[in-house]
Amino acid sequence: MLFAEGKPGRVFVIRLEDGDLLPDCLEEFAAEKNIRVGLIHFVGGLSNGRLVTGPESASVDNIKPEYKEIDGRPRETLSLGVIAPGEDGKPRAHIHGALGRRDEAAVGCLRPGIKVWLMGEMIIQEITGTESKRVLNRVNKLGYLEP
Repeated sequence: MLFAEGKPGRVFVIRLEDGDLLPDCLEEFAAEKNIRVGLIHFVGGLSNGRLVTGPESASVDNIKPEYKEIDGRPRETLSLGVIAPGEDGKPRAHIHGALGRRDEAAVGCLRPGIKVWLMGEMIIQEITGTESKRVLNRVNKLGYLEP
């Protein structure tokens, strides 16, 4: 286990609008407000886009993601995530969500470009006093949180 200790910083209350893209608009907001590290809470509707619902196999050396396409039909969503700077210093969000519509549900990692439907409510809780960042793992090409 690796860890870093930080302190609570600012808290942002955000309403996302119909058609806003996740995590794109969140990463832009974090850059504008100079949020380095934070916890993301999201509730609302999502539509077009896709999720990674897991790897095709249990191999950690050759990870091939399985995708779930989210068509234009809105889904109720509850998501949590972490934002931290990538190796380029820009904010990078890692968000997992549970999306549901009628008796269909999917859980996975939100991929860039997923659309907010109607509106979304987001809280970003900043964590200060840590130099945590997201570092690319050269073997499996995933961004790891480096506390």
